[in-house]
Amino acid sequence: MKTNLKNKTSFLIIPILFLALLYASCSNDDDAQLELLAPTIENIEIGSSNNGIGVIGRDFHFDMDVIAGGFIENVQVKIQPRSGETYAQDWSYEITWDEYQGMKNTNVHKHFDVPEDAVEGIYDLLIIVSDQNGTTLEEIHTIELVDPSNLPVDPYLYLMDFYTDNMYQYVNELLQNPEDIAYSEGDVFKSSATIKKVKGDGKMYLLFIKKSANHLPTLVDDIDFSKVIVYDVFEHENEEDVYSFSNVLYDGQGGFIRPAPEFSIGASHDNNMPEPNPITGEKEWESGEYYLGVVYTNTKYNLSVYHYVEVDIIMN
Repeated sequence: MKTNLKNKTSFLIIPILFLALLYASCSNDDDAQLELLAPTIENIEIGSSNNGIGVIGRDFHFDMDVIAGGFIENVQVKIQPRSGETYAQDWSYEITWDEYQGMKNTNVHKHFDVPEDAVEGIYDLLIIVSDQNGTTLEEIHTIELVDPSNLPVDPYLYLMDFYTDNMYQYVNELLQNPEDIAYSEGDVFKSSATIKKVKGDGKMYLLFIKKSANHLPTLVDDIDFSKVIVYDVFEHENEEDVYSFSNVLYDGQGGFIRPAPEFSIGASHDNNMPEPNPITGEKEWESGEYYLGVVYTNTKYNLSVYHYVEVDIIMN
């Protein structure tokens, strides 16, 4: 019996070509899909306590998590006039960060000053993330720029002192931080902090934090208590008038209603309230470099103040 080689070959080639075309089509679809993947962002915080407010001439807090489609090219923020709003004069602003280039996922945590020439009003805050694969994500959010003189409250650190029987130091937002501060195991530490121009509700923490913890909270809600040693915590509620808030209260007769708490360096528990925390694990005492800081958040008006100084702890 003779075999028709021509027909047999054709019979084999047709399905092979079909499979090859199908594979190529699927591969092209996959490549196209990969090329179209754009960056995504989440957990966006705009302003102190995510209040959406920028105070002209002051530090502005911005935070978000970014996942690139491929790898990040750059991150940009633009503050632009909003349609339908009126302004005293034309003004806009933009800032670009290139240090995230080549990263796949990252947290963008930034503090920058709102320019002194900014104009009050409600603006569009445009977030732009450009990817190295050629895609771009753009999201519009709202930001209100406010002159400091028009804030309902304007908290600032008036004074923070910290001392033992052998050493006294103090600082505020204008003074340069003191240097060569050291405390030894067994030292009895005391501190007071005064935040001026507050009202409503607010809470303040005074903290020791190891430098190695890489944790410097700027808001009360951001404090990770597994990484901090609480020296003191105090709060105010329902204050109707602007006043100065401190963790130390005087009786006006040379005494105290609430004195500065005593705290022994090397103590087994901190001064957290209502329940002291054991000083164990990641925050266990050890010789080395620490931050000593105050963090205050006004929960009524969503405004925060923080300040840190460097200290050395010497354990026996």
